Amino acid sequence: MMALDTGRAPSPIEAQLRELREWMTTIGKPALEIRLCAPRGFCAGVDRAIQIVLMALKKYGAPVYVRHEIVHNRYVVKGLESRGAVFIEDLAEIPAEHRAQPVIFSAHGVPRSVPVEADARKLFYLDATCPLVSKVHKQALRHLRAGRHVVLVGHAGHPEVIGTMGQLPYGSVSLVETVADAQAYAPQDPEALGFVTQTTLSLEDAAGVLDALKRRFPAIAAPAAESICYATTNRQEAVRQAAPGCDLFVVVGAPNSSNSRRLVEVAERSGAARAVLVQRAAEIDWDMAEGCSVVGLSAGASAPEILVDEIIGAFSERFCVALEIAETTVEEENFPVMRALRGTELAPSDLAFLHGQA
Repeated sequence: MMALDTGRAPSPIEAQLRELREWMTTIGKPALEIRLCAPRGFCAGVDRAIQIVLMALKKYGAPVYVRHEIVHNRYVVKGLESRGAVFIEDLAEIPAEHRAQPVIFSAHGVPRSVPVEADARKLFYLDATCPLVSKVHKQALRHLRAGRHVVLVGHAGHPEVIGTMGQLPYGSVSLVETVADAQAYAPQDPEALGFVTQTTLSLEDAAGVLDALKRRFPAIAAPAAESICYATTNRQEAVRQAAPGCDLFVVVGAPNSSNSRRLVEVAERSGAARAVLVQRAAEIDWDMAEGCSVVGLSAGASAPEILVDEIIGAFSERFCVALEIAETTVEEENFPVMRALRGTELAPSDLAFLHGQA
């Protein structure tokens, strides 16, 4: 259940905004309510992946190579690049003289062929795959061992989907993206199917596809546990509760971030007059904010809180902002890093770039 007023003491930024609102009212700025969703931003899997890169840099020194963006957020990627991370798309890009340096696999997961190639090249690698993505890999393999053909519900081309399909032998998995795909799907044995889903899907979209599959193939086996991750579910639920009555809903995230794009869709379906995805405040079209009295604000699981603060600040320059917290649950999940890095401690200075500090 959403609580727009939690009864807690205001945070420093909320207190500052209230003072600013009082002052701006005296100079004729329009009033604006911002419904700030909670939870939002970094999830435990993203937090773990970023820590792995920073710990590797601290323990082994630069450069540390990362196959694909560690998470889908340019602010985070650039911050890690400035500290010595080198992002690549192919292991062949690692120079021979750097083979002893770590290469990290992104939070989205990789096909089985990637660590095999790393071993063949005698590379030292660390796998930052989110544990919840790894869980989907295991669920798919369980279906396979049970003699089922695996149906993966997800988006073609997304690195998580590529990684999940790459866990299985060629021809043992089929990708289904839409209800139309589910209705047209023609398996060899309709009685021997099992499904898993991408972790960052819209709950509504996934439900529609799965309903279509279950109607056509009643024997299709579900995974042992829900594939869509808790963070995706929680962020979508907060947006769903906050969106009704919003003139505009702003989601902070990258265009290649699946979970961020899904939040935009949820906001539109749940009653926001308009929803947009932006990476930074500079991308906001202020013409569409003109005349707004209620704006919703959330952030995808790869977006740091500093970008949310930046957008609140940009609205505060133009409006008398009243900040209301739209909180649906409190997340306490924490995923530990691998044993090789557990003795490496991160100081506040190591994480300072995520808070806008040098």
